[in-house]
Amino acid sequence: MPNYLHEGDIPDGLSFGDSVAVDSETMGLRLGRDPLCVVQLSAGDGDAHVVRLGRPQYDCPNLKRLLADPGVLKIFHFGRFDIAMFLRHLGVTTTPVYCTKTASKLTRTYTDRHGLKDLTKELLGVDISKQQQCSDWGASQLTPEQVAYAASDVLNLHALKAKLDQMLEREGRVELAQACFDFIPWRAKLDTAGWEDVDIFAHG
Repeated sequence: MPNYLHEGDIPDGLSFGDSVAVDSETMGLRLGRDPLCVVQLSAGDGDAHVVRLGRPQYDCPNLKRLLADPGVLKIFHFGRFDIAMFLRHLGVTTTPVYCTKTASKLTRTYTDRHGLKDLTKELLGVDISKQQQCSDWGASQLTPEQVAYAASDVLNLHALKAKLDQMLEREGRVELAQACFDFIPWRAKLDTAGWEDVDIFAHG
């Protein structure tokens, strides 16, 4: 299936149905320091749409509208970081959301390996490469390898959600998971407000 590269925004009229897998690439992992560079999306149909954002204006009304659309579920792996980046740089609150990493931690309590690579390998039997993870995502042009890597991070999220939903149901944790998903945009707001390294629920 093809990977589509877009400059600045997703095209007018592009629909992802009622759920879209979302991920992003940044210049680093520091919320206040590192800019948002790329957003990748998939409807779970084998196609991926990779958007190289125009910095620093971030003029992407179609993408912003999709992220904030209450009728479209956004599926992430560790959505907390992406959602905080979208809030900081795009000025949108992303909702509603589902996070496969959160679901994994609530169900796969027999392991501490909740990264996307490990999760995809165990639940789907698919081995994804993380080789391009630390490449220059702020470059003026993305390499074919970068586009393929970005696509690989969203192509399996719908299938992972289906597997994890079965596990959540089996363990009686669907309601707990939904409460966690609902809180993630608020956790992201705490992060952008300066509490990213603080667990406000911790004792002491």
